[in-house]
Amino acid sequence: MPLKIGVLMGGPGEEREVSIATGNAVVKACIENGFHVAEFSFRKNYKKYLNPMIKQDIIFNALHGGLGENGIIQSWFDVNRIKYTGSGYLSSALCMDKAKSKDIAKRNGVLTPKWQLILNKEEEIEIELPFVVKPNAQGSTVGLSIVQNDIEIKSAIEKAFQYGEQVIIEKFISGKELTIPIVGSTVLPVVEIKPSNEFYDYECKYTPGMSEYVCPAELESSIVNLIETNTSILFEAFGCSVYARADYILDNSGQVYFLEMNTLPGMTSTSLVPKSANASGIAFAELISDIINLSL
Repeated sequence: MPLKIGVLMGGPGEEREVSIATGNAVVKACIENGFHVAEFSFRKNYKKYLNPMIKQDIIFNALHGGLGENGIIQSWFDVNRIKYTGSGYLSSALCMDKAKSKDIAKRNGVLTPKWQLILNKEEEIEIELPFVVKPNAQGSTVGLSIVQNDIEIKSAIEKAFQYGEQVIIEKFISGKELTIPIVGSTVLPVVEIKPSNEFYDYECKYTPGMSEYVCPAELESSIVNLIETNTSILFEAFGCSVYARADYILDNSGQVYFLEMNTLPGMTSTSLVPKSANASGIAFAELISDIINLSL
């Protein structure tokens, strides 16, 4: 009997359109793999699909950010004994919390830029300029600003607070933007991202042609080894399972800084995990099949 796969996509958040693009790509790959596919697209009420979801062998969680990535859906799946792809609710919630995950990285000896968590707009900022201001629990660079001078601080903080109750101020590190997926216990090739904007923002992430990708990234082997080792350490330290993608910055002196771990990375035509998998000879349909089988 072919596997019955439900693909959950959409959601209420800022990353809804990206989730639908991921969902559609996953549906196509599942059909290619000979699976039976049911599509579950929603805006607010995912619980209406409880009965049909229970009948699937597994749900492929194609949501991004917020509700899908912060442990809420995972916890609901667990309560209803529904199998799903990717990490469980505890590690999902932890990785969504940038400050907590950076704290664990630091405790595990992994370098990460200096940061400060602020809970209100009036708090005094202790990080030196330039710095990055972003919501503490959002993905896809939603609400993110790079602040170069005092004049830009207030508007950047106000923007970030529109997307959550906690904002993280992080020392800006200039350098190469790198990312690396991990599937099972296998780290895939490092991707270097060359955005056409100042940084790898929402537009550069999801508009074909707005970024150039080098995979495998052209780096010294010692740097590649360090990134691979750190990613494996953090994947385990965060309690992640099945797959994730870690983001780093390589500064001009050769220091590698961990930024964040994404437990539900994008799976669209412009996404980074498929690009990296492809560079190691894994086609998209095979990657989706691997994620499903590892999750089962």
